[in-house]
Amino acid sequence: MSGQLTEDTSDERRFELIRSTLYTPVIGDILDTLGFYHQFLPQAVQPLLPEMRIVGRALPIQIADAWGKQQTPFGRMTEALDSIKPFDIYVATGGCMNCAAWGEIMTATAKVRGGAGAIIDGFHRDTPRVLEQNWPVFSRGRYAQDAGVRAKVADFGCPIEIGGVSIQPGDLIVGDLDGVIVVPRKVEDEVIRLAVEKATGEQVVRKAIEAGMTSTEAFHKFGIL
Repeated sequence: MSGQLTEDTSDERRFELIRSTLYTPVIGDILDTLGFYHQFLPQAVQPLLPEMRIVGRALPIQIADAWGKQQTPFGRMTEALDSIKPFDIYVATGGCMNCAAWGEIMTATAKVRGGAGAIIDGFHRDTPRVLEQNWPVFSRGRYAQDAGVRAKVADFGCPIEIGGVSIQPGDLIVGDLDGVIVVPRKVEDEVIRLAVEKATGEQVVRKAIEAGMTSTEAFHKFGIL
């Protein structure tokens, strides 16, 4: 598939293009050129395994602190999980991060519903049982402490913010070993098109350098470094 997109291009096709061609550094570079300078989530949000990649649409989740037994344990968590559609990414933030916000059963639920992955601005647990499901999860690390008496999902499908990065429902999310980046819907097609062009150009530059061209010569000729 080429880098040409239209409003009628399905999410499945555009996500296939991203997975086969793009990576977060080149997407970030293009967002910089368009004036979107702060689109990467904090560096501490990392994949559970280096090979995990994630591409899909944001399903934002707002977490709030809780204290002791709750009338509705976990708040609206089950509603949020049951709302997941194919290609959705469960993106959660909020609270004081004193417990895990993701685990084994949540992974199974989201995977069965066709979700594309989970990004937790906080901690996960049940690590071996999450990993055995072979489904992408990004978080700040492992922590076994349960959320039942400490946190709850206050809302979902709502705008959130992580590390100063605004995330709207449906925003394009791409994550890999180098980070997680948020692409606003209003510039999504332009970003993908320009990123494909840049990724293709970088391959040309690398071949030229491997053939003996200096970095200075390559930059003057191709404008890519």
